[in-house]
Amino acid sequence: MKIKYNEKLNPLARNLRNNSTLSEVLLWNKLKQRKMAGCQFLRQRPIKNYIVDFFCHKLKLVIEIDGDSHDGKVKNDKKRQKELEKTGLTVLRFGDHAVKTHIEGVLNTIAYWIEENPPNPL
Repeated sequence: MKIKYNEKLNPLARNLRNNSTLSEVLLWNKLKQRKMAGCQFLRQRPIKNYIVDFFCHKLKLVIEIDGDSHDGKVKNDKKRQKELEKTGLTVLRFGDHAVKTHIEGVLNTIAYWIEENPPNPL
């Protein structure tokens, strides 16, 4: 499955990677290097006209952390999520506070999702 993206987003994605929030760093440290069920996640990945926090191509899974930057943007976030889901992706959302204070619960939720939705071997 080839996912198209706006190449003009690459510099912004790079900037976001270099200026990650604490919750993004905490979760990234648990996802990187195939630590989560052997799956490769990328961070701040352009997809379509958006940049998602974390993405696993093999699982077709997007993970978003909703922090202060999402305040007042619920309508936009819903629209964005629907567009991503139209391409066959699943979006899991976690609050910034949950990642900072209950990261094990967040990781258990992700692991459970992966267990229930194993990647297609083809």
